[in-house]
Amino acid sequence: MLATVYTCAVIGLEGEPVQVEVYSGNGNPGIIVVGLPDAAIQESRERVRAALRNSGLKVPYGRVIVNLAPADIRKEGPAYDLPIALGMLLASEQVVADLSETMVIGELSLDGTLRHTHGILPMVSLAKERGFKRVLVPQDNAAEAALIDGLEVIAAPDLISLMKHLWGEELITPHPTGLPAVSNIDTGDATDLQHIRGQEHVKRGLEVAAAGAHNLLMAGPPGSGKTLLARSMPTILPPLDASEALDVSKIYSVTGLLPSDQPLLRQRPYRSPHHTISYAGLVGGGQWPRPGEITLAHRGVLFLDEFPEFSHRVLEVLRQPLEDRIVTISRASGAVTYPANFILAAAMNPCPCGFAGDPVKDCTCSPSTITRYQKRISGPLMDRIDIHLEVPRIEYDKLADRRPGETSEKVRDRVTAARERQAHRYGCNGTKLNSDMGPAEIQDHCRLDEAGDRLLKAAVQQLQLSARAYHRVLKLARTIADLADNDHIETSHLAEALQYRPREWG
Repeated sequence: MLATVYTCAVIGLEGEPVQVEVYSGNGNPGIIVVGLPDAAIQESRERVRAALRNSGLKVPYGRVIVNLAPADIRKEGPAYDLPIALGMLLASEQVVADLSETMVIGELSLDGTLRHTHGILPMVSLAKERGFKRVLVPQDNAAEAALIDGLEVIAAPDLISLMKHLWGEELITPHPTGLPAVSNIDTGDATDLQHIRGQEHVKRGLEVAAAGAHNLLMAGPPGSGKTLLARSMPTILPPLDASEALDVSKIYSVTGLLPSDQPLLRQRPYRSPHHTISYAGLVGGGQWPRPGEITLAHRGVLFLDEFPEFSHRVLEVLRQPLEDRIVTISRASGAVTYPANFILAAAMNPCPCGFAGDPVKDCTCSPSTITRYQKRISGPLMDRIDIHLEVPRIEYDKLADRRPGETSEKVRDRVTAARERQAHRYGCNGTKLNSDMGPAEIQDHCRLDEAGDRLLKAAVQQLQLSARAYHRVLKLARTIADLADNDHIETSHLAEALQYRPREWG
């Protein structure tokens, strides 16, 4: 007898429908899986066989052929265990049920228990798009699957409980669906700005970067607070809205990093990879591509400490994602595109010893050594960084000052207000933040008065700004004006934006 069960494959971050066709007939006993399965799916034959027997169910006698269609799509992972098991039970007539409008997902243990499965969120999203009415998932994935409204979510703890539901003996109550209510956002171990002494101009730069999603680079001697300041960025960013939260949660679901007790991420990601990270680790890759750190930082912050210590290839690969907000990984089997809309926050010492330009400690590096060290970051990459900040040594008087500083909450309120102004300005054209503006939006929303035009013209000539830098200065000035609740870019806003251009150390 032939039976068909519907499930899903994950290609990149998107689901792809898969039909599990199971035929049980005469022939030498055995289970054959075809349809371009990986090793994990081939091993599912033994898991399914043991799970059926340990659940008091029968393994079909004779030849069982399992076809995963379409056969030209690579299938990987253990999420096909449950659909294969249900297909075998349907084909052997141990259960009679109409699953034509049901998507089935889940990994089986040898005792029949349903395990937590990665990638549930994009799979359930596809089920809703394709018109399925219900999904069968492991109980541990119930909260994640229920994020997609409009579907009946049946979450079973084990195979026998699911069988009793299909037999009509003990029905499983559908899990309530919909987005959970927003509670207090936990920023983890991030540092509140009020606890960081001094560096007020750097805090201002962080505020501007957060308000318009601009990239920034902090440079200064060791111990001046660069890493601490970067860690405070999550505390001044507004929480993810519903759409952004689903996008980020989908990424973490596919990579297996989504906490089981927190199916919907509300706090913006903060990723801080070590400078020894590989090319594939940063941008994604592998024989069957997986998201890298820049995708895990989507809608959040990617902090690269010791910026010049990253390999040249790793740094240069950042150029395209910083410009296009996506990264495309091509392999012989096809191409996968991942989102990469993040704020780049980088930190570096001005030289190998770290004390070039320091007023207290002498630098031991030669001028040529300093030049070579700084040239590790190419000009095109530096051109894509909007805010360049010098982080000097902190004086004792500031370190010993016990007066409370401005809290991250107050800064976040200003950042949120500035982002709301931007969302209102751009409306429904897809541009939400100033850093996302294209040439047309810049021309419409970044107009200068006569004094501002003269200032920018002089700056372009003196600083030798490229066309890209010219546009980035205007976008940065637009963000500064938004923080000031001003509809027009004034000369003071433009002057502050120009102050964030890079300078030479010495």
